Amino acid sequence: MTRPVALVTGASRGIGRGIALALAAAGHDVVVNYASNADAAKEVGEAIEAAGGRAALVRADVSSAADRERLVGETYAAFGRLDLLVNNAGVAPNVRADLLEAGEESFDRLIAINLKGPYFLTQLVANRMIAQIGAGVVTSPRIVTISSISAYTASVNRGDYCVAKAGLAMMTTLYAARLAEHGINVYEIRPGIVATDMTGAVTGKYDRLIHDEGITPIRRWGKPADVGAAVVAVASGLLPFSTGQVIDVDGGFHLRAL
Repeated sequence: MTRPVALVTGASRGIGRGIALALAAAGHDVVVNYASNADAAKEVGEAIEAAGGRAALVRADVSSAADRERLVGETYAAFGRLDLLVNNAGVAPNVRADLLEAGEESFDRLIAINLKGPYFLTQLVANRMIAQIGAGVVTSPRIVTISSISAYTASVNRGDYCVAKAGLAMMTTLYAARLAEHGINVYEIRPGIVATDMTGAVTGKYDRLIHDEGITPIRRWGKPADVGAAVVAVASGLLPFSTGQVIDVDGGFHLRAL
């Protein structure tokens, strides 16, 4: 039986790792994209294989047009098909800077990696998926973008990050509207406060906000596996009549309660 194939960007650690492992456990072969940490990517690949899947490791910078082309090409070379794209790769600002003082270098870097990269990678993959459908290789491919509560939550010391995540929300809407006629559903998953190396530097702050102040009604840190479970739900076809849908994986952060 042919296993479905998923391409997960930024899959060597954090949320991307959690997604890749969840997909492997659910029966997918996985292309593990990573930017620099080959050892971490290798560990993820080995875990995928231990779960019964096949893994292909592809080093590529999603902000580079040439790398995006190569990433997609190597995906099809390895597996001959693609059923699911997960746009997960992203970076935080190197330095959190006040909105009135932040420079253009950080802004350009975050927009290139966090928004431009997935925008044009989705374009590449969508065209290949349309061709796949026409050739009868796949029937219902899907695209998932991992954004953040920062898509709508103002953090004035990392405005560049918020702007990029807000852009991903509109990107999802645009591709959902464009690709529905081809049978390709598109989703946005918005994680909240998730325990990864990206949040490691502010653990104390968020411990207080979560456990003492109840910033999330579900009073615990999110885990990469929580996001992975949401991606598996989409990948498994459990939302066939939904597209452009935002799925909050945030412990209820998005709720407004008095």
